[in-house]
Amino acid sequence: MSEGGYAIELYFDPALENQVLKAWNVLARRQISSHLIEIESRPHITLYSTPFIDPAKLESIIKTFASKQEPLPLSLSTIGCLPNDNNLLFLAPTPSLSLLQFHSQLCDAMRKEGIEISEEYRPDNWIPYCAVAQDVPKARMGESLCVLRDLKLPVAGYAMDIGLVEFSPVREFFSFVLGSTLEG
Repeated sequence: MSEGGYAIELYFDPALENQVLKAWNVLARRQISSHLIEIESRPHITLYSTPFIDPAKLESIIKTFASKQEPLPLSLSTIGCLPNDNNLLFLAPTPSLSLLQFHSQLCDAMRKEGIEISEEYRPDNWIPYCAVAQDVPKARMGESLCVLRDLKLPVAGYAMDIGLVEFSPVREFFSFVLGSTLEG
């Protein structure tokens, strides 16, 4: 992930979020990685990211999009790592049809408003994952995977909200509950 930018993130119900936080905390206690805690992130799946965007423009798109959706069943079922320089470890959701459709509908809504979707976030290329550790020392990859195995996957729950953040550190611009047509 680049030094700074914006991301549209999908957030979980409290029970599922706590399962991910448990992993973050164990990895931090073992001094493997505490990066996500330090930048004040929140457990999430990144739906889209870009170096530059006008948050106000996205707000109306996402608000409308969220109101047409329902909470989305999710099952974090596998452990993975991205083979890039920053040794990112993640829990990946089962790529259900409903999750993939949710993402592609979001991309459509953004494209209609003239927002460019970069290669890695296009529906054919997108890899849904929930980061649990970043910059893991190579020598501790094995240990980290064992820690994640102890989570007793799969852990299931729902995606409940969608929001826009700036990073890093992480600062939320807005978030909307999926399916909520009523104002708080």
